Amino acid sequence: MLAKRVDELPAGEDWVFEPKWDGFRALVFRDGDEILIQSRDEKPLGRYFPELLGPLRSALPSRCVLDGEIVIVKGNSLDFDALQLRLHPAASRVNLLSRQIPASFVFFDVLCHRDRDLCAEPFQNRRRELESLIASAPPPIHLTPATRDRSLAADWFRRFEGAGLDGVIAKPIAGTYEPNKRVMLKVKHERDCDCVVAGFRWHKKGDRTLVGSLLLGLFDDGGSLQHVGVCASFSTEKRRELADFLKPYRKDALAAHPWKGWADASSATDEGIKRMPGGQSRWSQGKDLSWEPLRPELVVEVAYDHMQGSRFRHTAQFRRWRTDKKPSDCTYAQLEVVPPQELAAIFPAGR
Repeated sequence: MLAKRVDELPAGEDWVFEPKWDGFRALVFRDGDEILIQSRDEKPLGRYFPELLGPLRSALPSRCVLDGEIVIVKGNSLDFDALQLRLHPAASRVNLLSRQIPASFVFFDVLCHRDRDLCAEPFQNRRRELESLIASAPPPIHLTPATRDRSLAADWFRRFEGAGLDGVIAKPIAGTYEPNKRVMLKVKHERDCDCVVAGFRWHKKGDRTLVGSLLLGLFDDGGSLQHVGVCASFSTEKRRELADFLKPYRKDALAAHPWKGWADASSATDEGIKRMPGGQSRWSQGKDLSWEPLRPELVVEVAYDHMQGSRFRHTAQFRRWRTDKKPSDCTYAQLEVVPPQELAAIFPAGR
């Protein structure tokens, strides 16, 4: 079941609010000793998180299906980059990481218990059932906090962004579980930022006549232009316009380009922070991520939700060109930094 983005928390008495976790969404199927952890695209995840299998067997009833999120906590916040590192093809590496950066499972719904299909039950009934199943389970198994108090949900939204939470989810109290439908609501953070446009990728359609995404950069304290993410989601007409608009900035772009000396993708580190824009990695799944350099002279205002390390966590959204701004003004200093709050603060006492 999915969520539709809205600008603010819904009013009224018909909603249950939960923190929006930034991790890997997953279903857990248990039948006796057999446990399947399944991703949103129906791929098995159990081999990447072996440290969760034992706790799941101990905490869950012998036959059930639960919905939740796999997360990794480092320090006071969630760490999505560390979570991505766990999807490694080598079993020896997976086992090592399972000890170094162990994962946790936060559950927020139950679809089945024993022979009972709960999908047609109202959410308030499913929530009571979930609480009865795992409320006392020890870490790394967690029950997500939930409230009907809109003011408390607004407090979560403000205070816990720095801990890596993605926003707040609102679920209809009487809502059934509807797979692949956006019947839940999500409120996420959004801010503006001015970035240098230092390159772009062609769209997969259009035979190199449509721009797929813009590659964004910010200057760090040392004056180096760092790749911070991409801006995408354009209409077909806008993609064609961008191809014409960017054409003059492609001339001699690589000659003095700040990213010219970056290492090839094949020598990238696991963290991928310094990976050349468009370089292949194990996350790209064969996509063509080759890029076209641009002279770093254009400035664009984009909207973003939050930072993960030194990069935008999600794709940024185009707002407007800033012809009044110099590229050198596009620094990390303009970003709002939200202090982290202890994740334990949003769990019940002792959790």
